[in-house]
Amino acid sequence: MLQGLSHQAREAKSWPFEQARLLLTRILRLRLTDAERDLAAALIAQHKIAEAVRTLPALEQPVTFQCGFGASGLPHMGTFGEVARPTMVRTAFRALTEDAIPTRLIVFSDDMDGLRKIPDNVPNREMLEEDRDKPVTAVRDPFGEHESFGAHNNARLRAFLDGFGFDYSFMSSTETYRSGRFDPVLLTVLERFDAIQAIMLPTLGDERRATYSPFLPISPKSGRVLQAPTLERHLERGTIVFPDEDGTLAEVPVTGGQVKLQWRPDWAARWAALKVDFEMSGKDLVDSIRVSSRICQALGAEPPETFTYELFMDEHNRKISKSKGNGLSMEEWLRYGAPESLAYYMFTSPKSAKRLYFDVIPKATDEYLSHLDAFNRARAEGANRQPIDNPAWQVHSGHPPEKGSPVSFSLLLNLVSAADASTKEMLWAFLARYIPGATPETQPLLDKLAGYALNYYEDFVKPAKRFRGPDPKERAAMEELASRLKALPPGADAEAIQNAVFEVGKQAGFEPLRAWFAALYEVLLGQPTGPRFGSFVAIFGLDRTIRLIERALAGELAAA
Repeated sequence: MLQGLSHQAREAKSWPFEQARLLLTRILRLRLTDAERDLAAALIAQHKIAEAVRTLPALEQPVTFQCGFGASGLPHMGTFGEVARPTMVRTAFRALTEDAIPTRLIVFSDDMDGLRKIPDNVPNREMLEEDRDKPVTAVRDPFGEHESFGAHNNARLRAFLDGFGFDYSFMSSTETYRSGRFDPVLLTVLERFDAIQAIMLPTLGDERRATYSPFLPISPKSGRVLQAPTLERHLERGTIVFPDEDGTLAEVPVTGGQVKLQWRPDWAARWAALKVDFEMSGKDLVDSIRVSSRICQALGAEPPETFTYELFMDEHNRKISKSKGNGLSMEEWLRYGAPESLAYYMFTSPKSAKRLYFDVIPKATDEYLSHLDAFNRARAEGANRQPIDNPAWQVHSGHPPEKGSPVSFSLLLNLVSAADASTKEMLWAFLARYIPGATPETQPLLDKLAGYALNYYEDFVKPAKRFRGPDPKERAAMEELASRLKALPPGADAEAIQNAVFEVGKQAGFEPLRAWFAALYEVLLGQPTGPRFGSFVAIFGLDRTIRLIERALAGELAAA
């Protein structure tokens, strides 16, 4: 339920709500007269948004969010972000407007683009080579499963998005061009050809400028999408004349799917034809947004509200490139982390460049879990105000689950390490003792996290483990810690254990105290950092931890 949140949404500080408020201002400005706008503002101030919609029919039209997908490739990490982030703004807008103004998210597949580059990861490349430059929906499917390569990738896209539970409307470029839905705007492009050229040509180099046309005709002979100059325009017939591949002149209508537009004019035409209100894009498309916005205005339409996000970087702080294969794939993230942790990572600081590499997954997972716990504490305390700025609220589109995980991901990783566990069953033998009554069925998120932790440990932690022996000061402190742990009762909780560890480090003179904990991690676990040590011992067990310390002091771990 997203009703009853408009007052909070007007004050919320997270970026989706900032964008939602800008979007509402746009809707009122474009759809209403001055008098209607004053009435709407008065009703909205009184939280009577549903009444405003009933009174002002212009507000009944859906607010349209859009994102695009290149159908010559398969869904990837960027695809997830391009849908997840607008979904967050859409959820914020729905809360801001009490869900009274309808919304829709269009996922638009650019499947009429010509296939310019043959992907490396597909079979039957020779067949694709024969179909090069044809619209992707006219290219034969190398997998032999669908009527075209575009249809194959569209099916993969929809399965991908459905798997994450996104709410969206799918649109195919091929269908919109061929069905006539774009015909009116295409005829406007033909009519205002010179105005569009005046915008586009200064952005091009000399060679491309000489033959550039916003229209990409499809050859009547070969079916290929051509980069051909427009030699003649016939407004009365709605046609253009261009040189075909064999040099002969061809005349085709600009309607009915006989041509498509170059991508910047295409973007602008799509905004105009579909009445797009909001679109997000990466920093690398800032110039394209500016140019397409001018073209959209030349077509007599208002460009959408836009939001520019920073790009992800690899482990060396280089821009991630699909062709280079640096960075992290969708499949890789989901091997080591839950989809919710990825959505959380997409939510945080979209205006800042961030590394997208394996080592960010544990931190993103634990931060997500921490926010989910905070949200549920507020809910349990019966707070009158939902913490809608909490990232968990956005990750779950306003409906966070009531149960998180009683154990952090980093703690699971250290449990796997210390126990040398290789299966979830081995992990659950420890977890069930620590959490009375817990099973994979009663703690499904924890069970998933256990599987992710096993994968992450095996692939990243285990190969990098470097045990060292303790120095004399550390040895004395660890001997004292073993004695303190032996003196604790068998059922000692994490807090009592943590206090004992803290007191030993303080009495031993470690300054700063984190040097003591670093020594424990390096000597006992073979890594520079770890979770709250008391919680780890509580799950791993006092007896096992004492034996681990004794093995380390005997040099068995460092020698392994």
